[in-house]
Amino acid sequence: QVQLVESGGGLVQAGESLRLSCTASGIIFSRERMGWYRQAPGKQRELVASITPGRMPTYLASVKGRFPASRDNAKNTMYLQMNSRKPDDTARYHCNKFPYGLGSPSWGQGTQVTVSS
Repeated sequence: QVQLVESGGGLVQAGESLRLSCTASGIIFSRERMGWYRQAPGKQRELVASITPGRMPTYLASVKGRFPASRDNAKNTMYLQMNSRKPDDTARYHCNKFPYGLGSPSWGQGTQVTVSS
């Protein structure tokens, strides 16, 4: 059974740094392109960053340069370093395969990030 577990969120002030983690089980993590997604209240889920098995990232334009993504395939874990956060970054953050679609694992609980101004 595939399981995705996100952690590291919290309530922080704008400008403070935070690192999110996502640990996967039940998949061959090292072969999967993975993504960080977020969903704010009343908005659709959006892709924040994706990262290939070879650690090549791509980013949503609004977070590029602020949220570097990384992964440790030996630990089945990926990370999202959140720097220079803004109130608009407030959302619940999830990880999953990229692209998300038919056959992708169910969404985990995610981790809530709340940025105060």
